[in-house]
Amino acid sequence: MRRVVVAAAGVLILLAAAVFSCVALRGPHGPATPEAASAAYFRAWSGGDFAAMRRLADDPPGDFADRHRALSRALRVDSVDFTPGPPVRHGDEASVDYAVTRHLTGVGEWSFHATLRVARRNGAWRVVWSPATLHPALADGGRWILDRTEAGSGAPVAADGRPLPDDNDAQPYLADVGERLGEDEGAPGWAVRIQNPGRPAQQLKVFPGRGAAPVRTTIDRRAQAAADAAVGSAQAALVAIRPSTGEIVAVADRLPQAESAFTGLYPPGSTFKVVVAATLLGGGMTPASPVDCPAVTVAGQRTIHNHGGLALGRVSLADAFAESCNTTFAGLGVSAGAGRLRESAAAFGFGAHFDTGTDTAYSGDLLDPGGDNGLAEASIGQGKVQATPLAMAVVAAAVADGAYRPPRLVPARLVHAGTARPLPSSVVAGLRSMMRAVATRGTAARAGLPAGTAGKTGTAEYDAQGHTHAWFIGYRGDLAFAVFVLHGGDGGQVAGPVAARFLAVIKS
Repeated sequence: MRRVVVAAAGVLILLAAAVFSCVALRGPHGPATPEAASAAYFRAWSGGDFAAMRRLADDPPGDFADRHRALSRALRVDSVDFTPGPPVRHGDEASVDYAVTRHLTGVGEWSFHATLRVARRNGAWRVVWSPATLHPALADGGRWILDRTEAGSGAPVAADGRPLPDDNDAQPYLADVGERLGEDEGAPGWAVRIQNPGRPAQQLKVFPGRGAAPVRTTIDRRAQAAADAAVGSAQAALVAIRPSTGEIVAVADRLPQAESAFTGLYPPGSTFKVVVAATLLGGGMTPASPVDCPAVTVAGQRTIHNHGGLALGRVSLADAFAESCNTTFAGLGVSAGAGRLRESAAAFGFGAHFDTGTDTAYSGDLLDPGGDNGLAEASIGQGKVQATPLAMAVVAAAVADGAYRPPRLVPARLVHAGTARPLPSSVVAGLRSMMRAVATRGTAARAGLPAGTAGKTGTAEYDAQGHTHAWFIGYRGDLAFAVFVLHGGDGGQVAGPVAARFLAVIKS
């Protein structure tokens, strides 16, 4: 592809010529299509024309140009290379995922992905600008920092010892690993950080000094590339684990808050029914045990509804699990009792300290539900239960392997890895058969999952208006995963296909 070199405001801009060779079509008040709006905006950005960029934006801040200049000044940027992808349209909104490489004078090149969002406003398409347009981790009022490191920290590498691309979505986690475990030797290096208001500075990129020994992680380069591609520009996270070892092989995190795949606590919704089902199987039930699945029931004093008014009548426990029957599991969870449910959650790692090799990683919590009403809610993954995407990947991995293993991002010798804790064989066998049913004939049957996949969908309410996050956890062979889509809606329809895209690349 030919490349165009444009000098603007003292900054050399490299841009893919094929993307910007056409004149944007304009409506009466501006660009008439999202393609035209994004092309015009990137063309203006390439020329350093902040006035044109401002005209193309919808209600930009007063210091719009200064925010762009602040990035270049703080990080010593002397050239930029943009590679936009095609707009992905959703009605009157669209998003353009773009790759950007900035050359930092005397430091090196820094590459990452960001998203340009556009929307129809008064008949024309406008850029919906936010600080995240510059970098996904930048918040309003945030500032850029370029610091010398005390010594050259070892840059984290993949499990095979080879470097990972700078723009992979696990980069903040790898930067944590490098800062914590990298050997301080050789010449000093550099670190790019963001300081957002009210939050600790977040390290985004480490440029190791000469001679620093690399830190080998458990990240599999192919799995990481597949996870990044599957998540794309969605506000979502995908964590993949090797069940037989607890090794984290991929982390694709595009959630708004930094490192939320390991630290963000969310209601797990019906994915938590794996834990509840383990409680029931451990108490003597089997997948064939008959249960009731009415559309509505009262558990404790809480009225519980099934998603979409589902009513199955008298069915097996496996069928109620496959169709994610809330009324069944709320009632059975109350009957089992809070003590047994909390013991089961602990067996899957809830409440544990995860020493992954990063600074912080949370599991999940099942707090005191406060009576049968709260227990009914917890039994369907709502109320007093919350979990990180990492924690739910661990749940899926425990079923796949038959034992709970603490997750880690580095070799076991570098962290407090803990030991494996086997689960009862009858519980594991029952969960495996029930999770296979979810993928073959249940709520994930239309997600496009490859043969051999087992899992559980989750549609988790997070406010009083009934808005939901989308979840899907599962495993295939020696690969377990959790997919979480913020504000995503239905787990089977939204999170399941993300998992299918991930597994399709790994399988090929």
